[in-house]
Amino acid sequence: MSVMPPQGTGTTAKRVTIMGLGRFGGGAGAARWCLDQGDRVLVTDLRTSDELGDAVAPLEALSAGDRLEWRLGEHRADDFCNTDLVIANPAVPMPWANPYLRAAWDAGVHVTTEITLLIEQLDRDRVIGITGSAGKSTTAAMVHHVLSACNVESVLGGNIGGSLLPRIQEAGDAEAVVLELSSAMLWWLGATEDSPPGTPPWSPRIALTTNIEPNHLDWHGNESHYRACKAGLVQHQVDGDMHICGDPGGDAIKLRLPGEHNQVNARMAVAAAMASTSIDLEAATSSLGTFTGLPHRLQQVHEHEGCIYYNDSKSTTPAATLLALEAMPDGSRVHLIAGGHDKGIALDAIARASAELAGLYTIGATGPALANAATREGARTVHDCTTLEQAVASASSRMEGGDVLLLSPGCASWDQFENFQQRGDHFTQLARAITLRPSGR
Repeated sequence: MSVMPPQGTGTTAKRVTIMGLGRFGGGAGAARWCLDQGDRVLVTDLRTSDELGDAVAPLEALSAGDRLEWRLGEHRADDFCNTDLVIANPAVPMPWANPYLRAAWDAGVHVTTEITLLIEQLDRDRVIGITGSAGKSTTAAMVHHVLSACNVESVLGGNIGGSLLPRIQEAGDAEAVVLELSSAMLWWLGATEDSPPGTPPWSPRIALTTNIEPNHLDWHGNESHYRACKAGLVQHQVDGDMHICGDPGGDAIKLRLPGEHNQVNARMAVAAAMASTSIDLEAATSSLGTFTGLPHRLQQVHEHEGCIYYNDSKSTTPAATLLALEAMPDGSRVHLIAGGHDKGIALDAIARASAELAGLYTIGATGPALANAATREGARTVHDCTTLEQAVASASSRMEGGDVLLLSPGCASWDQFENFQQRGDHFTQLARAITLRPSGR
C-alpha cells in the first residue's frame, strides 16, 4: 500500500500550533511530522517544562532551529488564531466548548488532530479500526499479533503504541494497519453530527467493536454522546465493509491470558485478521497461543508464598473491573484494589461485586464513596486506604497462600498518577518488594 497524496490543509500549512504534547506521544508525533514537512511549529501546553520532563527532549533533538517554538505553562488565544493550522490533543475534554479551539474556529483556522492527519495518508481499505469500552487494546494487539505471525506485514497504532505519523512510509507500505480508536478520536474523525467543521467522513473497511459501556463522561458531557461516538466507528462504512461487533462465536482458543472475555477478544481478533487478508483459520487461532498479553491488562507481575499479584491498571471503567474479577477462578480469594480519578461514572457495580471478595481496598478520589457503598452492600472487608502503598500493605498483611491481589481500579489514574502505566508500574514495584519483607503476616 503506497502513501496516498496529502489531503486537506494539514500537510501544506506553514504555521502550525500543536495543542498539547499528550500522554501517549500523539502531539510529539504530529510536531515531528510537521517539522519534517518544513512547517513552523509552535507547541503549547498547560504543563510547564519541568512537568513535561522527558517529553520535550526528542523534539529538541531534531535541530529544527527557529522553526520550533514552545509556549509552556499556558495557552494564548493569539497562538490559535494567528496560524494556518491547529492540531489539538484529542484528550482535551469537550473540545467544542474549549475557548482556545473556539477562537481558532471563529478565526477560520482549520483544527485537526494527529489521528486525522494519519488517516488522510492511508488507504482505508487496508485499515482495521478497533474501539470499545474494554478490551480494545488487547484485541488490537491480538489482531496485529495474528497478522504478524501469519507473515502479513502490518503496523499497530492509534491509541496504542504512539503516533504512526513519523512511520508513515512504513504504515503506507503495510498490508494492514491496525488502529485502536478512542471515543475522542472518533469524534474528531466525524463519528457524530456535531463533529468539528472540515472533518473528513471516514470509517475503516473493517471495524471491530468489543463492547460499549459508560466511560469518559467527563470528556463527552453525557453518556449518549459517548455512545454515539463509539457507534460512529461505522458511520461512514459502505457496501462491502465489515463490522465485527461482539463475540462471533466459535471454539475456545488456547491462550495464555485468563478469562472468558479474552476468549471473546481472541475470536473477534481472528475474525478481523481473516477479513483483512487471506489467512488460514487454524494458523490464526494457533498463533494466539504465543500471545503473552499487554502490560497493565491482567498482567501477572509477582507470586510470593502462594499469593499471586495481578496488575490490571488499564481497567479504568467498572465494566473492565468486573471482567477482571470474572477471570479469577475463585472470587472469595481475591483482594481487590479499586478507585481513582472521578470520571463521573457510577461505581455501584464494583461495590456490589465486593460483597463476594476477600477484601476491597480503595484508593484515590473515589475511594471514600466506593468504600461506603461496598460496606452498604455487605462486603466483608473494606478499607479506604487512600494511596496505593497503603492498599498493597493492608491487603498483603491479610493474604494467605492461594489468595490473589488484583489492582483493577475501575477508574482513571489522573488524581494520583500521570497515567495508568505509572500506576501499574508502581503497583508492580510494591508487589515485588513484598518478597524482601520478613516471612509471616
